[in-house]
Amino acid sequence: MTIDDAAIERLVTEARTGDSWAFGMIFDHYHDSIYRFIVSRVQRPSDAEDLTQLVFVKALEALPRYESRGVPFGGWLFRLARNAVIDHIRTRHEHAELDSLIEAAHGDAGPDEIAVVRQELDAIGVALAGLTDEQQEAIALRFFAGLSAREAAEAMGKQEGTVRGLQFRAIASMRRQLGIDVAPSDQPVDLPGSQPASATQDG
Repeated sequence: MTIDDAAIERLVTEARTGDSWAFGMIFDHYHDSIYRFIVSRVQRPSDAEDLTQLVFVKALEALPRYESRGVPFGGWLFRLARNAVIDHIRTRHEHAELDSLIEAAHGDAGPDEIAVVRQELDAIGVALAGLTDEQQEAIALRFFAGLSAREAAEAMGKQEGTVRGLQFRAIASMRRQLGIDVAPSDQPVDLPGSQPASATQDG
């Protein structure tokens, strides 16, 4: 089911008044993308599941104080997710490992396919490790979580143009690391376990 921004805002308004069905719809709409973002940033899928639940608990608690102010609700929600990841990393002193995405993205694949994916992930992991923290975060929000540049900017507390710049430089750096000819910035490399690149080019 596709829910547009206007529908989300209506659900948020209803959820703020205590409508559990409306909040459930919000949960269903954002759960997978929140999880994909978090699991791309922390080491263990079990931690990502716990953090995802924590994000929605915090969102439910903070909803009465939420004000749109012209920014997407998704950006506000992902800022909560970003803060949860930052707190987790500070506590556990962990770094993200893309390997944890294999199970979710290729759960029904055969051993040969899994081996190929693991090789790709190893190469991408090396390329990602060469990025700055902000570039890694921009990539995670845009491609693993599938956010628009505007939503990612809200989540990171930055200008949309800044996020696009981080994304461009990150992709260019990764293409060099992976030995891929540099292409226009509107044709980013697809990462295993991420949203298709075309799904993120909505702004």
